Amino acid sequence: MDETVEMPIDGVLDLHTFQPREIKDLVPDYLAECRRRDILRVRIIHGKGIGNLRRTVHAILGRLPEVESFALASEHFGGWGATVVHLKPEPGRSDQALGSSTEA
Repeated sequence: MDETVEMPIDGVLDLHTFQPREIKDLVPDYLAECRRRDILRVRIIHGKGIGNLRRTVHAILGRLPEVESFALASEHFGGWGATVVHLKPEPGRSDQALGSSTEA
């Protein structure tokens, strides 16, 4: 039985607490909710490890039309253990992201 987990939508998605099988749906769903809230800069924390999760996240991001760009975070925001995603605004919405906690 799947349980619904409430999580904050604040522009930072830490994948450490999720199972790898959940990532495929979680990342697009989280980004869609961020766009609905005009949060257009999102930091996804995937960890450094051997890079499997990072590669999975980047493959997902590369297929999403709402993703304008993505790159590894600056050292101050997680370096190669995190990816900063820039989302396209929803049609008819502002192109200004809310908050500055996820600056690259």
